[in-house]
This record gives sequence, C-alpha cells and structure tokens, in this order.
Amino acid sequence: MKINNKIFLSAFAGIMLVFANSCTDDFEELNTDPNNPTAIGSQYLLPYAIEESVDRYWGGTTRFERLNLDGAMLWIQYLARNIYSNEGDSYGISPAFYNNTWESLYNDGLTNFQRIQTLSADDGISPNTNYEGIALVMKSWVFSLLTDMYGAVPYSQAVAGAAAEPIYTPEYDTMEAVYAGLLADLKEANEKLSVDGPTVAGDILYNGDILKWKKFANSLRLKLANRQAAKKSAESQAIMSEILGSPSTYPIFTSNDDNAQLVHTATRPSNNAWNEVMVQGGRTDWSMSKTFVDLMTGADDPRLGAIATSVNGTYSGIPNGLPDAIATTYLSSASILQDSFSEAEAPSVLMTFSELNFVLAEAALDGDISGDADAYFTTGLEASFESFGLTKPDGFETSFGSLTKETIMTQKYVALFGQGIEAWTEYRRTGFPVMPTADPRAIFENDGIIPTRLPYPTTEYSLNRAKLDAGISLNGGADNMQTELWWAE
Repeated sequence: MKINNKIFLSAFAGIMLVFANSCTDDFEELNTDPNNPTAIGSQYLLPYAIEESVDRYWGGTTRFERLNLDGAMLWIQYLARNIYSNEGDSYGISPAFYNNTWESLYNDGLTNFQRIQTLSADDGISPNTNYEGIALVMKSWVFSLLTDMYGAVPYSQAVAGAAAEPIYTPEYDTMEAVYAGLLADLKEANEKLSVDGPTVAGDILYNGDILKWKKFANSLRLKLANRQAAKKSAESQAIMSEILGSPSTYPIFTSNDDNAQLVHTATRPSNNAWNEVMVQGGRTDWSMSKTFVDLMTGADDPRLGAIATSVNGTYSGIPNGLPDAIATTYLSSASILQDSFSEAEAPSVLMTFSELNFVLAEAALDGDISGDADAYFTTGLEASFESFGLTKPDGFETSFGSLTKETIMTQKYVALFGQGIEAWTEYRRTGFPVMPTADPRAIFENDGIIPTRLPYPTTEYSLNRAKLDAGISLNGGADNMQTELWWAE
C-alpha cells in the first residue's frame, strides 16, 4: 500500500522534536543538535523518492508540466485534446514542462536514491545491501527516463553536490555511456539484493519483497539491452544470454503478479495523479485519439472496451492537433477514458510482464536471443488481456499473419496504453506503430514532427552552460524537439 510520505516525514520531524525537548545526563557529551538531524533514514527517504519519481513519470498534477498526460499520451496518439490543443496536442510545450521534469527527477528522485545508497553502503551509517540494491534499481530506472527523453545527460558526475568533493557543474555523458552504466548498475543491484538479506521498510512498490525487486532489476536490464541492440549488438546479445541462461541467478518477471507498479491509496496526496487531475481537479480536457480507436476497432480488439467508453454503442476518437473550435464539436460523440484509469487507487505502471514478453519477442525475431518469437508474442498478448481483466480470444494472434517487427511493436503499443513515455520511446526508436497522415484541419508546431526529445532546461543554460554546450554536441543535433536520439533505428 502506498504511504502518505508527507505525513511520514512530518512524523519523523515530530520524533526529532521530542528528542530535542528531552533531557539526558549526557547532553553536553553528545554535542549534537537533534533538532537538525544530519541524516534521514532510508525507510523515510525511499517512499518519498519512489512516489515523487513515479508521480512525475505518470503525469504529474500541475498544469503545463504534466509529462505523460499533456506530452507523451498525446504525441503517441492514445489521447487527443478536446480543448486547449496548444497544451501538448499540437506539439507545443511550456518551459515548465521540460524544466520541472528535469528538476524533479534529479532532485526529488535521484538525489534521494543516492542518499539511500550512501547510508546503506558497507561504510555507511546503516549498512543494508537490500536498500542499496533497491536504490540502484530505482536510480537506473530514473536515469533511463532522463536519457531517453533528453539524450546526453549528467550521469557519471550527477547528484554529487553532497560528495566529499562536490561537483556542482557536472559533465554530460553520451547516451551510449549512460546505457553502459545502467546495465552495469542493474547487474550490481541484482547481486546486492538478497531474499535472505536484511529487511527493508518504506518500500511502497513491492512491500519489501526482495525477489520481486530482483525480477524488476533483471527485466529492466533486458529491456535496456534490447533497446540498444541495434547499436551494440554483440554486447546486448551477451547481456540477454547471461540473464536468460541462468534464471536462478537472474530471475525475471514470470506473471502479472511481478509487475512493477505503484498502487495508490484513496487518501490525498497519495492518490493516482490522473485522479488528482481528472476527478479532484475536474478536468475533462482529453478524449480518445482517433488513431488509437481506429487501430483497435480495425483489429476487433476487445481491450478497447476496457480502455474507452462507447457512445450509443460506438467507439470514436478525435483527430490529434485540431484547433479548439473544431475539437470541441466532437465532445458529444468522442469516446473518453474508462473511469478505472482515473480512480484514486489506480496503479501507476513502471514495467509489466506483458512488456517484457514483447521485448523478448522482438529480440528473438531479430536473432539476438534463441527463444521462440511467436511464443513470447502470444504470452505478451495473454498478459496484456489479463491486465485488463480479459481473456485473449482464441486465435487472436493469428489474425495478424506472419510475425513481423511491426506487428510486435504495434501490439506492444496497445499493451503499453497509459505508459505514454514508454510508447513514445519505442516509437522514436523503431518508427512503429506507423502513424496515419495528420488530419488536414490539424495545426501543429515543431514543423509537424512528433517530438523526438525534450529540450534541456533553462537552468542548465544559466548554471552549467559550458558542460551543457558539450552535451548538446554529443546528441549530434540542435537542442530542439527534432534531433533523433542515439538508439533510433
């Protein structure tokens, strides 16, 4: 169950206050100020860092910076704006969108995961290898988001402001270098995580189940290895072979029970971010995209009914990028999200068993692993249907004909519904699913190009300009939303 972390930290501060008001015979010898603790325990840092990182990834709740809802979910054409099309649907974003996403993931997420590592290391205040491992997994996941959104990012010198030799203007690392570091870190995380090791508290993702953390670490490592496979084939093949060849050492997801997802509570502010925006905030600015609805109806896919509402028994969507005066005319006829996505306790999903199997299906089809691509594809479909409370219709997978990369990636796109950032990344990497020609009435910014990345924050221009300029050059293009990233095939 998700913990209200603001209450959690407030309670901790209260405990400190009690100590401050207590008298001891050794007060002068202690020579410490308990009202200003030098370190907060991992059990308090962990839930805060997880919640802040996942909420930011799933969407955030502040207008003009909702990463998922007003960015990727629109760009990848799951949803379309029925009003205020200039807030993401037309590819226009405000500086707050890319400024605060960067700041939150670094300051609220990575900085605190790094603190947990430091506290839990062998020479730390509270040695605990399982906290170390969990922090490494979450750091790797957050860094993967950052590099997949921006390109080159501070990595090897990042979050080092509190180090013995602090670094306030970190250098940028290439995406290739970041990926190499993440793949190594996830392997180390698997080694540190031990089901027989010390217990952890404050784990709002897996409730202290270390085996599931190991599965997440190795499943994420497989995904990242596959994502870079077109650029580093031999290395990626070796990593995937190592993991799949030793399931006892490198366990991976084996069912939907292993899914990495943050289950929220009905108590604010620990409710789902979409609930906060759509229910608590009363926003109804999004309808289903015509692109997604047409894809699903064309395949006679029953998952559409679990995702979208029908109007008089019919599903329909709004073309993306329409000006407000036109988009609003669709309000009475367009399908919208089912309430299950905006419930307070709806999960925020990081990675699923279904996604893993589509990763393996692609790797097998490409010849990077020796498994059966069709079998992985079918398992991915079954897991996706199950996640929506459905059973895959018999023969559903055969309706697509011989298995191709486009088929795998298109069905992965469907299974990733809600995880706009992941679907956007896979589209930018592979070009699938193929998007339809834009509606002639649509008006787009960014030269009509679906954004390929996020611009760097303005704070980097003012506080870290020299390193930023070097970082921009590593991407091989301008700091705009049209430069393709390293893994683009």
